[in-house]
Amino acid sequence: MATTTLTSAEFEKTINDNEIVFVDFWATWCGPCKAFGPIFEAASEQEDNKGIVFAKVDIDQNQDLAAAAGIQAVPTLMIAKQGQIIFQQAGALRAEDLDDLIAQAKALDLAAAQAAQQQA
Repeated sequence: MATTTLTSAEFEKTINDNEIVFVDFWATWCGPCKAFGPIFEAASEQEDNKGIVFAKVDIDQNQDLAAAAGIQAVPTLMIAKQGQIIFQQAGALRAEDLDDLIAQAKALDLAAAQAAQQQA
């Protein structure tokens, strides 16, 4: 699956209707975004990642969404699982670091993590 472009209108539905969603907040003028873009695209095409939505949000075209998501630098990677934001970090990633985050997101038992957090 290739990446999909998200707008403000589609964002919430995409997050809520899919098991795992990776969102790359980027800008056309951003050098690190241009470096990370092909890595993100390649991950979206890996057979192991079938079923994960890889979405891109152009912050200049969706300023309201970027503001609502608290995006202060690009690129910023956001990960949602079962409608919950589980990760958000600014900065371009290497392919192996993105692969590691994908593995962690797949393995995360969200219910157990939430239960543990409530007990803490």
